Amino acid sequence: MTDASMTDAPFAGRPEAGIGDYFALLKPRVMTLVVFTALVGLVVAPVPVHPFLGFVVVLCIAVGGGASGALNMWWDADIDAIMRRTRNRPIPSGKTTPGDALALGLALSGFSVVVLFLAAGPLAAGLLAFTIFFYAVIYTMWLKRSTPQNIVIGGAAGAFPPMIGWAAATGDIAIESVLMFALTFMWTPPHFWALALFVKSDYGDAGVPMLTETHGRRSTRRHILAYTVLLVPVALGLGFTSIGGPIYLAVAAVLNLQFLAGAWQLFRRDETAAEADGYAAEKKVFKISLGYLFLHFGALLIEAALRPWGGSWQILSALFGA
Repeated sequence: MTDASMTDAPFAGRPEAGIGDYFALLKPRVMTLVVFTALVGLVVAPVPVHPFLGFVVVLCIAVGGGASGALNMWWDADIDAIMRRTRNRPIPSGKTTPGDALALGLALSGFSVVVLFLAAGPLAAGLLAFTIFFYAVIYTMWLKRSTPQNIVIGGAAGAFPPMIGWAAATGDIAIESVLMFALTFMWTPPHFWALALFVKSDYGDAGVPMLTETHGRRSTRRHILAYTVLLVPVALGLGFTSIGGPIYLAVAAVLNLQFLAGAWQLFRRDETAAEADGYAAEKKVFKISLGYLFLHFGALLIEAALRPWGGSWQILSALFGA
């Protein structure tokens, strides 16, 4: 992070920031996934949770995720100003200052962890505190600018919310919550590497060592296929736990076949073909990955909703007379 990005001097005389500008610091689009996966982790847990407590837990996880986003924008203000897809964020566009983002991130971090501790206990609060630390310090300040494995290791930060939700409900960690974590963790690299294939100039211009820049695009395509292959058994394995079932397995089978077919197509393509059609296949795989997690976790919600009637396995057995 440059010295200039750590001061508010370049922002003197700017118009006063509005609520929308501060909200944008929280990365609301990313927060949507955080909130949804955390909610699923809470709902699918085998322990009933009072609706008000559930609301407080999800709110704290959302606020903690937003705090991480604000701290990320504070530290990355210099490279956000360079990259086309981030230069309109509140700090590089001059709507807010780095100091605003830092203060907001620290305040919301403390608030979310303390309230979650009071509402759900030390395990959930500890996991949330570690998640904020991991994203803001381990990923943002260290990994992102130092290694092409930034997305792989840093993906852990985005994978914790369902585990936090589960811990808030049960007070422990179980194979179900570990697999929900693993699903998000293994999905993150191919998701972002597919994006990097068709926004290749942004990361290079900003000096971010994405795999496409350090190891080449051929290697990136191999990595996408490898991580997608590793993702499949994690996704399917979740269906055979206490929170899975035939509905989840059917959804997972279709989605993973699509994702795997797309990854195989990217592996077989060269840059000449990709440039010729405007990276159509790469953009298609990225779009598939956008819906991948929402649909998997949505299927888990459906399975949980059917539990009062014995679960989807029992319902299918009754329907087919087994």
